[in-house]
Amino acid sequence: MQSVQHLIFKNIPLLIIFLLLFSNHPLSAQQTKLEMSNLIDRQFKLAEKQYQFLAKNTPIGRMPKTYYAKNNKFETSDTKWWCSGFYPGSLLFIYEYTKNQDVLKEAEKRLASLEKEKHYKGNHDLGFMMYCSFGNAYRLTKSSEYKKTIDTAAASLATRYRPIAKVIQSWDANKTWKGPVIIDNLMNLELLMWVAQNGGDQNYSNIAINHANKTLINHFRPDFSSYHVVDYDMSNGNIIKKGTAQGASDSSAWSRGQGWALYGYTLMYRFTKDKRYLKTAQNIAKFVLQHPNLPKDKIPYWDFNAAGIPDTYRDASAAAVIASALLELGQYVPSKEKIYYASQAKEMLISLSSSTYTAQEGTNGGFLLKHSMGALPLKSEVDVPLTYADYYYLEALLRYKKWYL
Repeated sequence: MQSVQHLIFKNIPLLIIFLLLFSNHPLSAQQTKLEMSNLIDRQFKLAEKQYQFLAKNTPIGRMPKTYYAKNNKFETSDTKWWCSGFYPGSLLFIYEYTKNQDVLKEAEKRLASLEKEKHYKGNHDLGFMMYCSFGNAYRLTKSSEYKKTIDTAAASLATRYRPIAKVIQSWDANKTWKGPVIIDNLMNLELLMWVAQNGGDQNYSNIAINHANKTLINHFRPDFSSYHVVDYDMSNGNIIKKGTAQGASDSSAWSRGQGWALYGYTLMYRFTKDKRYLKTAQNIAKFVLQHPNLPKDKIPYWDFNAAGIPDTYRDASAAAVIASALLELGQYVPSKEKIYYASQAKEMLISLSSSTYTAQEGTNGGFLLKHSMGALPLKSEVDVPLTYADYYYLEALLRYKKWYL
């Protein structure tokens, strides 16, 4: 008589086949969806509580910026700071999920403080400032006043377009850069494209497309990693130099910058259906997801080429941006790729939702996520919570719920 042990080992191939089949069983898929649904619900309930705490810490007329746990220092900004739109935007995401009217009222108060910045022309960040805030407000309320603010902000952003170089200048000239255009600038094209397609000046679309096309040509290396800054001579469109302000080196792949690039070309495909933008987004995703320095938990180091890996900082904000972008990219590709992008984003969201990256209630200054990186070379906002990490994380959770559950 054969032993039980012998029978088990003899039938290991059958056991493996059974387990593989069971893992693809509809009940298994339903269980996975239930787990993600519960995770999303848990995180939004925590966000609701954290942002009540954050509201108490933030005076009217100011916006939360970051929190330093070592000395219990909470830092705010004025409304001209490039991140000023993320706090009201996050409140609107929380309201969208919870339907908590108090959260909506808090968002409305912050929007009222921010509204005057629709005339700001000091840099390229009007998209971050005004579309992440008023864009979401209009999407949820359809208030005509919010749309007027968005339209005015687009007009302000368009003044930074340089027609000879065919780019939007990010920052004014300074000692380091003459005509800097940073990869982050792609994110602000959403403001221009949306206004152009919703009754606004059609030239805004031309500006955005010209900028995206020029960035596609000049910002990317053969492996589809991106430079952070391309410096132009705006009088003739020639490139002066390529470098970085926030990455590890001029030739490195700054992680959040790769996220901005991925998100930017995905949104440009959404508006234009130009296959070049889709292909570029897919190539950037390949660079990020197949990079040998991407950790197992999918939360990138602050730069893919940072010195000291693995003993260096992670960047939760980069993961949040990348996860949200991947979830949208999955909407535009065949089923096999869609499953791949969604699964990679899901791993990022699960990691970000763990105690390693998610704050306990009543801690972290009221912010939701820990361990983001502002600009390590500038020794600014190192390993701290940041408003845009929370914003893109909450957006990604909502996108997962809407598109994948």
